[in-house]
Amino acid sequence: PYYVDINQNLYLEAFLHSSDSNLVLFLDTCVASPTPDNFTTVTYDIIRKGCVRDSTYSTYYSPYGHIVRFKFNAFQFIRHSPVVYLQCELVVCRAYDYSSRCYQGCLTRSKREASA
Repeated sequence: PYYVDINQNLYLEAFLHSSDSNLVLFLDTCVASPTPDNFTTVTYDIIRKGCVRDSTYSTYYSPYGHIVRFKFNAFQFIRHSPVVYLQCELVVCRAYDYSSRCYQGCLTRSKREASA
């Protein structure tokens, strides 16, 4: 566990351990939950499908593609325990493969036109 105060900045870093230097990391989704085993019922999206959902979220520069750095402000769920669990999904891609998920950024689902 990592103990912080409400609204304190949390700094996180994900590091890909690989001998292949042509791999890059992309933070696709990061979700918070008041329970460690349920990330679908009561959740809070920090980032979802590459789209920032929390206004306190920001990325930090990394000179290496295999390292992702970001931060957001600590919070707690109302009427729940003061514990918050994080589940983040990262994507590994080939460097400079601009058709890969890592280079697509925020994916917003396009709305379909309703038929008569």
